[in-house]
Amino acid sequence: MIVRRLDEIMNGERDVRAANGNWESRRLILNDDAVGFSLHDTVIHAGGETLLWYKHHIEAVYCIEGEGEVETTADGKVYPISAGTVYLLNGNERHWLRARTTMRMVCVFNPPVTGREDHDADGAYRPGAEYRS
Repeated sequence: MIVRRLDEIMNGERDVRAANGNWESRRLILNDDAVGFSLHDTVIHAGGETLLWYKHHIEAVYCIEGEGEVETTADGKVYPISAGTVYLLNGNERHWLRARTTMRMVCVFNPPVTGREDHDADGAYRPGAEYRS
């Protein structure tokens, strides 16, 4: 069994922050935990706008706090996001994530991330280590 507390992760190596200050991601479960997904507690700071494109991962995002929007770049469709909203990037959609207020999100990635990925020029994470059971 794995048990972790958010306060134990914060300010450690599993607490990853964007270079531009738009977000911080506390990576609770990672690839090395060998469970087939990763789980993140992510804060998107008010006013932040980030272009993302998870070409190699499926991501589910559940907003538990704040307000913002997701805009898919292929069709320009805008989806309002607020507490209680979930969105699933099951088609690897390239998208803008914008925070009107500070947003707190619970994010699940498949395949799991290693924890040290950074977004490339496309807004994507490169494929990481494969899931190991």
